[in-house]
Amino acid sequence: MAESVFQPVPGQLASLLRDIEAATRDESPLPVLGFAAYNDFFLTGNRMRYEKLYFQRRARLNALAVQALLDPAADVSRLADVLWAVCDEYTWALPAHIHYGQGFGPDQTLDLFAAETAHALAEIVTGLGPRLDPLVAHRVRTEVERRVLVPLADPRPLAWEGFGNNWESVCAGAAGMAAMLLLPPSDRRTLILDRCGKAMDRFLAGYGDDGGCPEGVNYWVYGFGYFVYYAAMLHEQTGVDLLDDPKVAQIAGFPPRAALGGGAYAPFSDADEHPWLPAGLLSLLADRFGTAPATVIPSFHDDHCYRWAHLARTFAWYRPSDVVSPPADSDFLPDLAWAVDRGPTAVFAAKGGHNDEPHNHVDLGAFLLHVRGRTVLADLGAGEYTRSYFSETRYDHLHPSARAHSIPVVDGQLQLPGRARLATVVRHEVLPDGIAFDLDLTAAYEVDGLRRLVRRFRWWRTGRLELTDEVVADRPLPLTEVFVSRYAPAVADNAVTWNDAVTLSLGPDSASGSDSDRGSDSDRGSGSDPASGSERASAGRARPASGPVEVDVVEATDHHGRPDTAYRVLVPVTAPAGESAHTFTFIVH
Repeated sequence: MAESVFQPVPGQLASLLRDIEAATRDESPLPVLGFAAYNDFFLTGNRMRYEKLYFQRRARLNALAVQALLDPAADVSRLADVLWAVCDEYTWALPAHIHYGQGFGPDQTLDLFAAETAHALAEIVTGLGPRLDPLVAHRVRTEVERRVLVPLADPRPLAWEGFGNNWESVCAGAAGMAAMLLLPPSDRRTLILDRCGKAMDRFLAGYGDDGGCPEGVNYWVYGFGYFVYYAAMLHEQTGVDLLDDPKVAQIAGFPPRAALGGGAYAPFSDADEHPWLPAGLLSLLADRFGTAPATVIPSFHDDHCYRWAHLARTFAWYRPSDVVSPPADSDFLPDLAWAVDRGPTAVFAAKGGHNDEPHNHVDLGAFLLHVRGRTVLADLGAGEYTRSYFSETRYDHLHPSARAHSIPVVDGQLQLPGRARLATVVRHEVLPDGIAFDLDLTAAYEVDGLRRLVRRFRWWRTGRLELTDEVVADRPLPLTEVFVSRYAPAVADNAVTWNDAVTLSLGPDSASGSDSDRGSDSDRGSGSDPASGSERASAGRARPASGPVEVDVVEATDHHGRPDTAYRVLVPVTAPAGESAHTFTFIVH
């Protein structure tokens, strides 16, 4: 995509245009990326202060560039100044990523944002053509070459080669598009595109055949979005079609399968519950794969990083559609081990997987209840990104730690991180009135005397969840069942209620009930579960609470640095030696 002007803009983009017009009227000085701002991260570990200034500069660049490409008669002098200022920046990489330079200086560190900047500048300069002063155009091309294309053409490995996640597709996709825009056909260009193609192969290999993104929908937007943008330009220039792949078709359909309704999505890992989805990207995918079209036009400011590729392709690719694509009642992603089931007023979601996923959280067996647009039993999603958040002390932070998830603590021990700490799917079955989803969590813990821990979910779409933790132990084991919410719980005799929306029963009879309430043995099923049949029938069904319920209030900051309060309801349970089952029933009001 290197059009000198965008096509006529559909009326549905009017609000986006108003945002951009308002941004172009801002004639305040461009924020300065001085030494103190740059060095702040290295002194304090704080990322947000520098990045706020950095992204404000990208916002100005994008707004003025869209204005110029929409109006061939627009004055581009202010845009030229911003382009020149971006070329003045010490580095296009973020301070948090400078350590990925590996043999190159900070000014040649090819991280996500250096690649994105190179692509934006290359596309803007190409689109403006002779309207831009030749000296500005020459300087932009020179800086893109020096900062991004030289490292990309160098045979030394780049730090992100082998990550197998969004880094591969964004860095290779954005830098590869810059190469296609600025370099003539040559052996060097071919070498660069071959390198980018290998990165795209690794990116796709990071997905399972179910097409699910372990980093969540917002990272699907990021990583898969840049894969698609690169693939579209590559096809346009070379005829090679990376989208002609059944796995790509599966990935394209991921977001609706993680949908909770009302623009909310399962916020597992470092995901955002309310991500923004670029309208242009969704339009292209709908045309190509028949996936759900865009129903919401994001504002200019929804992407706080102000990425040119998402914005430009919304103007270039968005097409209005009357197609309505409601999500299915139930979705299961077997490679991710995510289950999502949707009732009329409430949605249940839970996950297995392993504890070394991209943007990992220690969260095997975690679940959420989303009720009438509010996630009452919650997964907190991403916390504030700092230096230590991506270090060996990651799990000292609330959001990615086991403490932030509704999973049991066994004999005082939390779940452990690591690839070997995995949840085995014992059963997933869609039933006429809901689902059964069972996970063996034994490998997630390292507790002396714990032989087996299986978590069983039985969800009714009418708004009832029965959670049973089945334990086989060589000795009595204290368990703490943890239930996490952003709503302050009301703890009364034998019950906990959140936001007048969900109640957990804790009375002595809360684990009992008729087969019609809990589901028959055939409902609960056996399948390949070694604890099914006679072994499970002999297990004692224990009273849920063996002591007073406590509420642990934890203060943290969310991904955007805002205060984030989590309420951890702690329910003590004793698992005797042998087999026991501990059932908790949640009722949606």
